[in-house]
Amino acid sequence: MSENKQRRPKDFIDDRAARGRYHFDASDMRQSLGVSAASTNNALSRLAHQGLIASPAKGFYVIVPPEYRSLGCLPAEQFIPALFDRKAEPYYAGLLTAAQYYGAAHQRPQAFQVVVGKSRKDIKCGSVKVTFIANKSVDTVPTRLFNTPRGTLKVSTPEATLLDLIEYSGRAGGLDMIATVIAGLAEEVEPDELARLSWAAPISRVQRLGHLLDHVDQFDVSQPLLVIVAEKARDYTPLAPSRSHESSAKDDRWKIYVNASVEIDE
Repeated sequence: MSENKQRRPKDFIDDRAARGRYHFDASDMRQSLGVSAASTNNALSRLAHQGLIASPAKGFYVIVPPEYRSLGCLPAEQFIPALFDRKAEPYYAGLLTAAQYYGAAHQRPQAFQVVVGKSRKDIKCGSVKVTFIANKSVDTVPTRLFNTPRGTLKVSTPEATLLDLIEYSGRAGGLDMIATVIAGLAEEVEPDELARLSWAAPISRVQRLGHLLDHVDQFDVSQPLLVIVAEKARDYTPLAPSRSHESSAKDDRWKIYVNASVEIDE
């Protein structure tokens, strides 16, 4: 009997963990152990039942070390990079999750938010939740790398995060939450870089962002955006797009219908 066939499934995951490799495909185990697909599936089911592994996506498995057994999975930031590397697809952690990495989230988001190139189902792995936001231009958004215990994670830059919060406001907890995050994130923002990115953004997004930056007294950050609005904005746009703006007050500086009151969480 060959050495591979004498190895047990637990030996396989122990060996990988010892080398700092906490992710694998079913085919990795099958090839390592030299067994059939059916035997591999049975072994994976047993290991999952024991809480030693979890499967955030079909055919993709993570090894769950003792410190994360209560979660029933690895934390999202520790497997999302590996998942998308294997798929060779672009991604980045964005919106409220990105804000958290810059110390601008007042509370931990209920789900880990990831921006990807096309729609995909959310992930529920143990008590770990991952939600996906589709953006066809995901690979053009500037990112920074953050270290995690299992590698590095791509996170949208502060400037890109601000624009995403406005674009996907329905996924960011509403205007009060967005304004609170903007107030905390603004000190990380380079105004000129924000202006550079904003030239390519829909003008209504820039108008809303400028208004909210002023609302939280971040006039130095908003100032460069005025040039863009002056050149490109032809019409007033509502602060809250889904609400009526009839009889709303106007912010002439940003050409905004102020059809919603905004309060930040101090």
